[in-house]
Amino acid sequence: MAKSGSRSGKSGIKGGWGQLIWSISVALYLIANGVLGVTKNPRSDFKIIFDFIFRGSFAEIVVMLVSIIALFAGILVMFELFKVKFSFLDEILFVVAIIWVVYVIIEVIFWVRGGVEYIFWDIIQKLAVHLMVLGSLFIASKRFGG
Repeated sequence: MAKSGSRSGKSGIKGGWGQLIWSISVALYLIANGVLGVTKNPRSDFKIIFDFIFRGSFAEIVVMLVSIIALFAGILVMFELFKVKFSFLDEILFVVAIIWVVYVIIEVIFWVRGGVEYIFWDIIQKLAVHLMVLGSLFIASKRFGG
């Protein structure tokens, strides 16, 4: 006997519509930032991250490498929506997640040291976005129990 208010989960999608939307958003985020990074667009999150950490041509090389990895990971996540499985997807997402952890830590340290003139709510907003991306990467990678 079903309890009132319970859902039957008849959408046919493993994890339901929320899981589908989340998977699409992770894939699109990785693909978009991968393309932006490969095309050297200054709005690429990876360009922002690595220009913040490194300088010069080394930053450009790292941005290109990470952008290619992210683009590849995003495409693989999209393929998995169509039940195409890749054994190495977790490792790729793990690498991107570790990069993101390092960036979040460095940015928080920078904020605490007063490196940027942000108001409190700007910092909270940026931190929330970074943590949403990080949480999505953790969920996508089985290495983090996702």
